[in-house]
Order: sequence, then C-alpha cells, then structure tokens
Amino acid sequence: MNLRDLHYLLAVAEHLHFGKAALACHVSQPTLSMQLKKLEETLGVQLFERTNKQVMLTATGQAVCAHARNVLAEVEQMKAAASNAHDVMGGTIRMGIFSTLAPYLLPSLMPQMRTWFSKLSLQLVEEKTHALVQQLESGAIDCAMLAMPLEQPSALIHRPLFREAFTLAVAADHPLAKRAWVKLTDLSQVSMLLLEEGHCLRAQALEVCALVGVGESGHFRATSLETLRHMVASSDAGTLMPQLATRSHDPGLRYIPFKAPAPTRQIGLYWRPTSARDKLFETMAQHMAKAYRHIPS
Repeated sequence: MNLRDLHYLLAVAEHLHFGKAALACHVSQPTLSMQLKKLEETLGVQLFERTNKQVMLTATGQAVCAHARNVLAEVEQMKAAASNAHDVMGGTIRMGIFSTLAPYLLPSLMPQMRTWFSKLSLQLVEEKTHALVQQLESGAIDCAMLAMPLEQPSALIHRPLFREAFTLAVAADHPLAKRAWVKLTDLSQVSMLLLEEGHCLRAQALEVCALVGVGESGHFRATSLETLRHMVASSDAGTLMPQLATRSHDPGLRYIPFKAPAPTRQIGLYWRPTSARDKLFETMAQHMAKAYRHIPS
C-alpha cells in the first residue's frame, strides 16, 4: 500500500467511474484498476461493487476512504510544515470563501493581500459553507472565511474579521423605496425572497426575519445573490442584502439601510488547530480586518 493507491481510491470514490478516475489521476484505467485490486487484496476486503454500468463503494470502502482522506491530509500537513519552516509568511495557502461574499470582497481585499504577503501564493476556493467546512476539516484547504458562528460545533480555530450590515433591497418602485431608512418591523410589509438551502446567507436572513415574526415567500428561492437581485428588481418582493453587495449600481433596485441597531453578519477566518501555519493565519486575520475597515462604503 502506498499514497498513490490512496489517491486512486479517493478518485474512484469521487467519480464512481474507473475511467474518469484514471483520467483525473493521469494514469491508464488498467493501471488504476490493478492497483486498487492489489489494495483490496492487501486489506482483505472488498472496497467496490462493480457492474458493467455502475461502481459503488461498499460500507467498508466508505470507512476506508474516510481513513484515506485523513492520511493524505496529514501528509499534506507534513509537507506544508517542511516547506514553510524557513519562511512562515511564504509558500502556498488554499483559502476557502463562500459565494455570497467572494465576488464583493475579493476585488478590494486581494490587492492589499498581495502587498502585505508578497511571498505568499494564495489559491482561492469558492464554495457553500458546509462544503468549505468539510474541506477545511479534511485538509483539502488550509483556511476559510466563513460566517460566524458555524451552525455545527467545530474544533476549528477562528478569529473575527469584520461585521457587515444588512440592507433591505426592494424594487425602485416599491412603497418603501423612498424611505431614508427602515426598521426591522417594516419587514412585515415585504414579501421576502431568499436564497436556496445551503447558503449561509439564507440562514442569516431567516434569523433576522424571525426577530419580527416574518417568513419567506414560498414562491421562489434563488440559486445565487445575482439571481436574487434580478428577481427583487422585477417584483414587489424584497430581500436582505449584505452591504458589500450593494456597491454596484442597480437602477432597478433601492438599498435601504436599517435604523440602528441594524442587523449584521460577522465574518471570521477559520483554520485547523493542528495547522503548521498558525502564525501566518493570525497575521492574515489582523490584516484582513484592517483591509475591510478601509473599503469604501
């Protein structure tokens, strides 16, 4: 058994197809199949159920894959510790960020990050929150910008970065559109459209709506913030929009601030407590918080 075999195993587990897994691993299908057959013989168990049309993991195969992910994550940590021992602020970092934050924060954040961390190669992964947490815990990424707190308990280390206010987004001809500000209780006058399940922004918006006993409209759930923006502009509904996402010019929309105390969401930087880059992440968190304070409103 070797690390290459574990990569083959996880590739088949991901694609559930030997040919696609072989392509992903840049080897021939017979080579991949032979190595996995040897792995099964070494372990003395069946990892896959194979037919002419389908490949499925056995229950034992699923358990072995979980261990394989942990082994490969530990190996990556070992490599990172070795490569970064001489330059704590250099090397490569894979950072996750969720989709309702990434396009609105990164254009302002990344130029400053490149200035502050000139020796650091930052690889960005944009995903929904639950996927980022899984990747972070498995070692697939090194850190992630996530909304605080996480829904599920976690041993991950985190540092708060900034608190972002919500605004009420309505069409330009909505009855509330001429208001200079709104109160939370004004949400009762709005049919609320939200994102689909899996977006942390959906959960945050529901929490705000629950404060005043308002539910969402059951007619539509958007797959992205931009889709949500267009739907609100063409209807009599509204939504909660993070402040960073209101910086673009939308003639069909009106973004109305809430009277203090406004509802907010808090963003933090998360990483594993076993990470070899702890000092780097602490420094990154300090600079990210500073960068946000200087983003024009």
